[in-house]
Amino acid sequence: MEYVIRKATPNDAERLIEYLNIVGGESDNLTFGAGEFLVSVEDERVFLENLIDAPKSVIFIAYKDGEVIGDAGVTGKVRRMAHRAEFGITVRKDYWNMGIGSALMEKCIEFAKEHDIEILNLETRSDNKNAIHLYEKFGFKKIGTLPAFFKLNGEYIDFDIMQLDLRG
Repeated sequence: MEYVIRKATPNDAERLIEYLNIVGGESDNLTFGAGEFLVSVEDERVFLENLIDAPKSVIFIAYKDGEVIGDAGVTGKVRRMAHRAEFGITVRKDYWNMGIGSALMEKCIEFAKEHDIEILNLETRSDNKNAIHLYEKFGFKKIGTLPAFFKLNGEYIDFDIMQLDLRG
């Protein structure tokens, strides 16, 4: 399967919002559901424009035939935490287990190394075995648990805190 991964630009704003509103409804793993990514196209454009000059932040988008099928981002910290960043990733359910998540991970880790980010952090549902497997494959380690991080349909769901140490 052929697809392209590249940095997001302000011109991607509308397609990225559409994508996030779709992927939000494909699982209960994200902080938002279907149609709940309520950001205007103009606000998303401004956000993506600001990323151009952000020294330690990026969003990569995976495209297939003009359609967004995955995204991943690194969000850098400032001041005394400038050596750290948050990591997030999504892939359309139709494209799970096809290597897209791994390709996006590689891009983000490469970006982190090139921009002096020493530690990547993420949170994931403790029962999301596929995601945890992907993160562990790239060296992320569980460093803690956030009890009752989500509450869905009256049920509390724990999240694992994971970290990738790139120092060496």
